[in-house]
Amino acid sequence: MAKAPSQPAGMPATKTARQARVSALLASRAVRSQAELAGLLADDGLVVGQATLSRDLVELRAVRVRGKDGGLIYALPREGGERGVHSASSQELLDTRLVRLCGELLVTAEGSANIAVLRTPPGAANFLALAIDHSVMPSILGTIAGDDTVMVITRDALGGAEVAERFLQFAAESGSGA
Repeated sequence: MAKAPSQPAGMPATKTARQARVSALLASRAVRSQAELAGLLADDGLVVGQATLSRDLVELRAVRVRGKDGGLIYALPREGGERGVHSASSQELLDTRLVRLCGELLVTAEGSANIAVLRTPPGAANFLALAIDHSVMPSILGTIAGDDTVMVITRDALGGAEVAERFLQFAAESGSGA
């Protein structure tokens, strides 16, 4: 009897989790083919057939675009209905967008242990949290958003204050200032 493939630590064996990993891979690097993407998933312990991977790419609305070197790479649509793609080559744009959003939306930021609490105007927390989640910040594990508060969970057990300070710096850099 064949042994079922192991799943990465902390990742359930679900379609949603698999598609989230595909999205993360496409956002973090230039992936040129489905075979390359399948290999990257296999490196993570996710063995995916070509038909499943093809369906995932269609459901994620992945498209092939020209990368910086002129070769074709897979990319995903940006959040918020923006036209264009979210790919490794667009990371600088996303970072600039996060800085701008911090300047526009961040009211206060405080940290404690591995949590940073960001305050926004009413109704803006989900928008800021989504931008944080789509950015590449290895120190951040994830966010939880309410109406006017974003809780940012850091990987470092004592990283909350440092991350809060970083978001305050983003706001100051944008020129809008918190």
